[in-house]
Amino acid sequence: MDVSNLGCGLNGALYFVSMDLDGGLAKYSGNKAGAKYGTGYCDAQCPRDIKFINGEANVEGWNPSSNDNNAGAGRYGTCCSEMDIWEANNMANAYTPHPCTEIGQTRCEGDDCGGTYSSDRYAGVCDPDGCDFNPYRMGNQDFYGLGKIVDSSKKLTVVTQFLKNSAGQLSEIKRFYAQDGRIIANSNSEIPGVPGNSITQEWCDARVNAFTDFDDFNRKGGMAQMGKALEKPMVLVMSIWDDHASNMLWLDSTFPVDSTKLGSERGPCAITSGVPAEIEAQVPNSNVAFSNIRFGPINSTVAGLGSVDPNPNPGTGTSTSSVRTSTTSIRTSTTTSAAPTPTNDSGADRWQQCGGQGWNGAKGCKSPYTCTVVNEWYHQCL
Repeated sequence: MDVSNLGCGLNGALYFVSMDLDGGLAKYSGNKAGAKYGTGYCDAQCPRDIKFINGEANVEGWNPSSNDNNAGAGRYGTCCSEMDIWEANNMANAYTPHPCTEIGQTRCEGDDCGGTYSSDRYAGVCDPDGCDFNPYRMGNQDFYGLGKIVDSSKKLTVVTQFLKNSAGQLSEIKRFYAQDGRIIANSNSEIPGVPGNSITQEWCDARVNAFTDFDDFNRKGGMAQMGKALEKPMVLVMSIWDDHASNMLWLDSTFPVDSTKLGSERGPCAITSGVPAEIEAQVPNSNVAFSNIRFGPINSTVAGLGSVDPNPNPGTGTSTSSVRTSTTSIRTSTTTSAAPTPTNDSGADRWQQCGGQGWNGAKGCKSPYTCTVVNEWYHQCL
């Protein structure tokens, strides 16, 4: 990730949603476009500003937005589970599971949609708030940001791990960072009564009680329901956006703006920041870069992940380990071919990178694995 040129009021997001892989092309006869042309999107806000839903134009009852010429709200919304891997600018970040009672994309109607666009935020089938872990909101204001422990002025690698319990259910979502040759465990929560540095059902329960927030997470099935969504196919989404509804204050400032309760401080940005018209006029060249996207077994995607304490002591706030990492950019590919790179006992371990354009690490793989070309930038031991 590179969010160095993404300030207050902006959000560079990478996340998964349970939309149809083809954008509804096969399911709805009125959909002749498909995902390639932008149809089929859904998320846990059950957005009603989507122009085409279930193969039909969402024009009935369309209400234009008062502050966005390109937006508004129609009669229908489109809902599905959402797993936010990364919502961030250079001031604050969060990762958040948003379960829905129904798995897969569903259409909702009017205020029954809930979410951002309805009078009753919690009326729909999805949890619009989710159980977010934002280090700043959890009391550690020195962990993430410009020049901080995780320095948002530089490129960084973000690792998210999904762990199951003995019953095979999603039980924990862990976060690590890699930067400047170090693996950095997520910061510990410093909120009284909410220990830990990862998202679990118990942590979410303690957090909602400490913040006295509305507990829609459990109403919509909690971690177990999020796990059911993750077991099914999901679609990767990358975006950069500003927020015409609440100026992104829920991510990087105090929100609600007049609140003094625990959990309302989410980032250091001013409560007057984030106005889309001002951002678009003043910093039109803002950008985010996503690169080197990988997935695989636990501790396989970045070297050294297994060598850092995943649960640093509460008094220290963070744990780090020095390793050699790579942050070279790659392009996605839908094909995999084998490269007959020799195997040896001193090469890279299974699942680790073993070559590619710009790669300066180990070449070749430990026996019996083979260095396989994923694309010209990334070769992996398989």
